[in-house]
Amino acid sequence: METQARNQAEKRASAQPRDARCIAGYDPMKITNDLVRSRFEKLEHLAAMGVAPFAYSAAVTHRSAEILARAEPLIASGETVRLAGRLMAKRGHGKASFGVLLDADGRIQLYFKEGTLGAAAYAILKLLDLGDWIAVTGAVFRTRTGEVTVAVKELTLLAKALFPPPAKWHGLKDVETRYRQRYADLIINDDVRQVFRLRTQIVSAIRRFLDDRGFLEVETPILQPLYGGAFARPFTTHHQALDLDLYLRISDELYLKRLIAGGLERVYEIGKDFRNEGMDRTHSPEFTMLEFYQAYADYLEVLETTEAMIAAVRAEIGQSGEGSYDGQVIDWSRPFRRVTFLGALGEAAGEDLATAPLERLVAVARARELPVPPRPTRDVLYELLFDHLVQPTLVNPTFVLDYPRELSPLAKAKRGDSRLVERFELFVAGTELANAFSEQNDPLAQEEALRAQEERREAGAAEAQTLDLDYIRALLYGMPPTGGFGLGIDRLVMLLSGARSIRDVILFPPLRPEPADQALDAEVAST
Repeated sequence: METQARNQAEKRASAQPRDARCIAGYDPMKITNDLVRSRFEKLEHLAAMGVAPFAYSAAVTHRSAEILARAEPLIASGETVRLAGRLMAKRGHGKASFGVLLDADGRIQLYFKEGTLGAAAYAILKLLDLGDWIAVTGAVFRTRTGEVTVAVKELTLLAKALFPPPAKWHGLKDVETRYRQRYADLIINDDVRQVFRLRTQIVSAIRRFLDDRGFLEVETPILQPLYGGAFARPFTTHHQALDLDLYLRISDELYLKRLIAGGLERVYEIGKDFRNEGMDRTHSPEFTMLEFYQAYADYLEVLETTEAMIAAVRAEIGQSGEGSYDGQVIDWSRPFRRVTFLGALGEAAGEDLATAPLERLVAVARARELPVPPRPTRDVLYELLFDHLVQPTLVNPTFVLDYPRELSPLAKAKRGDSRLVERFELFVAGTELANAFSEQNDPLAQEEALRAQEERREAGAAEAQTLDLDYIRALLYGMPPTGGFGLGIDRLVMLLSGARSIRDVILFPPLRPEPADQALDAEVAST
């Protein structure tokens, strides 16, 4: 009975029409896109010639950048090089032709000659398309125009590309398609490849800077029974084995400060955080943060560390002096400008708002036609006015210090003025880049503040923080004075690479899903 059922199932499957979703079942005669159909026909020709179109490995001895950098000694020695990559151009007729190979480092010209390759290998070359992965072996020389070129003696097909790469002359016009098909974006756009190389350099430079200062890199839970450390809505999930609702972390903060209480003194983490909120040019629901915590430091010492770290990162990636972003000149010279929150706000508003009553804050906001909520509070109005009147003017790196207590109820009070807290934010090109505090290490004050947040959350404030009693317990064991810091890695990469959107510096940014029954069909059937 089992055999009979299996045979019937196979018969039903074979009766189903083959379509673009069944890669192994492509029928070239049913593909309406001429370019794609041609590639499948060539695949069949290669198989008939005994050529394996999808290899297992390739021995590579050189990359394009190395060959270009060491061209003269390689030419003089006649050394054989072997490299691999995509075939991105092919031109010529008859018994000689040129090509361009793209590997991880860049592009290099290839020269094919039937007399050198042999008739069989040259026949394979004629069946190659742009985008095919190949390995070549040969000697390096310069053409009459002076271009460094590899004279190919051996050619191996590594992987047949059954879809053509996007045409360079018009590229990927739809920005969302570029984000969705990042693989195609990387094939065509060298500047995109460079952005993500730069991102890795920036993260590596940050690690070196902190490691050299005695910080310990750690990992904290991404799935958390309680979320905390920031004002944001979380993503939720459910753990089946524990029958427990969990949250994707919105911040690393509370776990990192537990480690300070445990005596590690200097810790940092570079990792993903998740916030269930809107998306715009500088916000993504999934993003990368650097957070570090330093025992015995306050926010002013952290400020000095921040300046030094950014200078070190820029130096390591080859940037010095002034920079530019979005058409604006950025003066990165140290020391960065420093202003106070209420001082900058008062200057922009034309009046001192530090002790202004709530009604006056409302009037100032409405006079500027700002979106005042139905039941405004001081914290909401301060933030609204600052975001519209001050933040856009902060082009050069600027530390904004000493925030009103209403905006940062969990931070440590400013020495000498309990209306304020010891906090700074760093702004560049009108964008918030970093945030830091003299951390609250009084467990009684911290519990009181968190219980107030819990009441706000229960009253409907979705972004209010939760009461984490285990964190309070860690503080009860004693946490030394601590400076805490958070920096958006994605935003830093934006500023240092010139990218206009956060999605340009995230390899696979969150997107609405494309219809599953259309995505591949459209590629194959398009004309």
